[in-house]
Amino acid sequence: MTIRNTEPVLATHLHNRGHHLGLPVGGNFELTARCNFNCPMCYVHLSQEDVQARGKELTAQQWISLAEQARDKGMMFVLLTGGEPFVRQDFFEIYDAIKAMGLMVSINSNGSMLSGSILQRLIENPPFRINISLYGGCDATYRSMCGQSAFDKVLENIRALKAAGIDVRLNVSITPYNRQDLEQIYALAQELNVHVKASAYMYPPIRVTGDCGHRLTAEEAAKAAVHWDLMRFTPEEFAQRAENMSKFAAVEPDECAADLDEGVRCRAGGTSFWMTWDGRMLPCGMMPGPTAYPLEQGFDAAWEQLRAATKEIRRPAKCITCPKQEICTVCAAVCVTETGRFDGVPEYVCSMTEAVIRATQAANEERSGQK
Repeated sequence: MTIRNTEPVLATHLHNRGHHLGLPVGGNFELTARCNFNCPMCYVHLSQEDVQARGKELTAQQWISLAEQARDKGMMFVLLTGGEPFVRQDFFEIYDAIKAMGLMVSINSNGSMLSGSILQRLIENPPFRINISLYGGCDATYRSMCGQSAFDKVLENIRALKAAGIDVRLNVSITPYNRQDLEQIYALAQELNVHVKASAYMYPPIRVTGDCGHRLTAEEAAKAAVHWDLMRFTPEEFAQRAENMSKFAAVEPDECAADLDEGVRCRAGGTSFWMTWDGRMLPCGMMPGPTAYPLEQGFDAAWEQLRAATKEIRRPAKCITCPKQEICTVCAAVCVTETGRFDGVPEYVCSMTEAVIRATQAANEERSGQK
């Protein structure tokens, strides 16, 4: 089957080199927890009142200083995210300064604000990429899931970005609110000629509420994931995928994978870090810790502390020896958000993986006429 890896080869090489040298090659800057949408499954969204109650956002100058220190330590790639980063009136003060450092800057956005003067500023000084979360295939879904009638505006903005030559990628979170829109969403991505990635697994939002009531059951999530696979793979590719699953062999590359047998399996805390809106450094934005404080310690000391603490994390023994680990989405962040422990077994994910295998085999048999 065709193995799709959308990360530039150079980026993969640099992360591999950074892994051996202990460098923070990639940084994620969570500029704000505020957003003009109100999606119920969001892992970070807070109201303006909540932000004020929990602590103020970092200033533009603090973000710029952190970027300079991280660049000097080895950072080459930075993702500006939120919340919705464009709700910050000083967004371009931060963005322009970081771009001027020679860093490769990408942006996560819900796409609703990328018009007018914001669009013009992006055209004049374009990012490496803009990742837009597409929440549905119609306005009714946007109103139900996001609390905003923004579907048409988001599509208009995506088309404008594409027309300006800016690389756009779409991310889709599959939830009870939009699972009925999967075919429309995929058709839109094809029409727009943009790469789209969907996930049916939703982390428990422990940084906000911990409420898992806004995600699909493990069985429902598996069916949605396989439905998505049936659309994006050719019959031959899907058949190969089913065969790989029957052998518990890897079915797709993980762009963030790291070669660690028992610890964190991705780049988190190894060659990448996550800065929260209020100044904490985490290995990954989904994790509650380990935590370092670069504003107090200095970036270098914080990175070395975080890196050392991340090396101590161990996944569950059951997961390390599980024959299905190559086709499972389990990671350190999944374990700690699902169970409260890095070495806790995430039963929801175990059930989802088993259900994905069953649903993939059943769909392949139906397609091939063997059933």
